[in-house]
Parts: sequence; C-alpha cells; structure tokens
Amino acid sequence: MLNLVQLKVLAAVARHESVTEAARELHYSQPSVSHHLSRLEAATGVKLVQRIGRGIRLTPEGRLLANRAAEIVGRVDAAASELAAQVGLRTGRVRLAANASALSTIVPRAAATLARAYPGIELSLIERHPVEALQMLRHGEIDVALVFRHADAAVEDEGFRLLYLAHDPIYLVSQRSDDSVANHRHSAWIGGCDRCQAELLTACRREGFTPRVASLSDDMVVVQALVAAGMGVATLPGLALQAHRRPDVHTTEITGFHRQIHAATYGDPPDPPAVAAVLAALTEATTPTTSTRTAAGTSSTAGGDEAQ
Repeated sequence: MLNLVQLKVLAAVARHESVTEAARELHYSQPSVSHHLSRLEAATGVKLVQRIGRGIRLTPEGRLLANRAAEIVGRVDAAASELAAQVGLRTGRVRLAANASALSTIVPRAAATLARAYPGIELSLIERHPVEALQMLRHGEIDVALVFRHADAAVEDEGFRLLYLAHDPIYLVSQRSDDSVANHRHSAWIGGCDRCQAELLTACRREGFTPRVASLSDDMVVVQALVAAGMGVATLPGLALQAHRRPDVHTTEITGFHRQIHAATYGDPPDPPAVAAVLAALTEATTPTTSTRTAAGTSSTAGGDEAQ
C-alpha cells in the first residue's frame, strides 16, 4: 500500500533529483530517504530510481508516480489548511500566486482588507507567471492563482474555476502623446517573453503589420526605460503602469484590446472558508472604486501586467 511519507520523499527527490537535497529539505537522514524509496519500490513492484554515476534519475514509472505524489501531498497539505480555516476563520493559511504587477497592485489592497476582517488568516504569496501558477494550483501547491486571459481564450482546464475580477486595458507606450499602434509600422518594438509576445503581435496585426521586435524584456521598469531612451515602443497592460509609471513616457489605450483578470481555484466547490475570504477581499480590491482602469493618454496611471 502506498504511504504518504514515502510519496512525500519521492516528490522531494523528483524536485531536486538528489537524495542528499531531498533529505536536507525534509530534515531526514540520507539513509532514511533511501529506505523510504526502497519501501516504495517494494510496494509498487517497479523500479522508481536509477543510479547514474554519483547521482540519480527517476525512471519513467518513477516520474509518473512522482507527479502524482506531488499532487497528493499538496492536496493533503491544503486539506490541513482548510480544516484549520474551518474553525471560525480564526486561523488558517492561504497560498496565492500571481505575477509581479498583480502582486504590487491588487494583492496588497486585498491583503489589507483581509487582515482587517480576519487577522488570524495568513496570506502566503509567491510570484509566478499565470502558466506556472495554474500548474501549482493543479498540483495543490497553492490555493489561489491570479491569472490574466483574453475574452476569447479557452478555459485552460476543466478543473479550474475562474472568478472574474476586472478588465485590464492594454496601452501603447511611446514618446509621443495621442499616439497609436498604426503609427509605428516601421518602428522598433520592445517585446516580452515568448508566451507573452502574442499580445503584441495581435495588437500590431490588427493594424495590418508584423512588428519588428528589436529588444526583449519582461520587466515593466526596463521596458519603460528603453522607451524613454528612444530604443523603441511597447505595449503594457494597465496594472504594470499602475505599479510603475515613468513620467517621461506617454501611454495611449489600445481601444477594444484588454485582458481579463481572474482568481482561479481548483476542484469542486465550495471553497474553504479561508479561501472564500481571500476571494472576497480580491473582489473588493478590484471594485470600480479601485479599478485598474483610468484615463488613457499621457496622464494615465492605469494598470496591467509586466511585459507579459
């Protein structure tokens, strides 16, 4: 029979690809980790780990079980947090992942609201791109993921539940006021990571051209510095501009082009009380009075993501 401790050991070994590092993380001795792996192999009847020189690697069967083990361990940890939160919301821990711009705008407002209403709830934060955040959510490593998606995007996974929070408009960032994407058919552009560049390509192709991407950065501070230096133009979502806005660049909202910000949870409803309290705080933090949307143009301080 599979043992939770053995699964936790296998998941740690898979993360580090090292018995030594897994032992350090778990505060076990190396012989103890090796013993648990041997017992797990005996229980499953398959070889899970191979010795490679002085190191190890997981067999295909070991990798399959390790992926499930991470999910199982994460769910057990989540259940423990949910049980603690069930006791009148006097205690509990909610793990939330979001990218930098959401962590510097929406999340602090929500955290302040949560602390006032439920001081016993601990909100643990981690910076991750939405793709990684959703993977962590699926594996039970976090409880809530703040993600962005476009209105026509497909739902990523049947197990995710998305709570709509706000629209996040996309802005052209340039050195000129009252500018437009169409004016920069021949300009150099500053793009982001491969996963995020589709947004820039879509905005330009709506105007009938493919942008010439001369520089790449996912950092909202770097992007605006490059624009201010005349090295190109860029697009940034509103939350990024709310988090950081240089006074020597101009922003113009791209009409009809925006992201939707969602809080994602995983599994069947209802959400645990502590998670529900965090979702309520996030909703309050993105109500119209604290909306990420402001006037476009040179006076805009509206919000969005990094160059993601």
